[in-house]
Amino acid sequence: MRNWSGFKPDTDEGIIALGDLVKLFSGNYFRRRLDDNWVSRSREYAIELGKEFAKRGPFWQLQKK
Repeated sequence: MRNWSGFKPDTDEGIIALGDLVKLFSGNYFRRRLDDNWVSRSREYAIELGKEFAKRGPFWQLQKK
């Protein structure tokens, strides 16, 4: 990835290992999307997903305005 001509060094901390991405995308937001109550709980699932991404470092944390 770092050898790609379009790679930007200031995004280095945003790199996530493939195994970690699999774990992130195996959470409730994606796994439970066929449940009858997914729409009503999607915000809760999105928050869970956001918290998991935030654990990956400051690059993935939402900036407070």
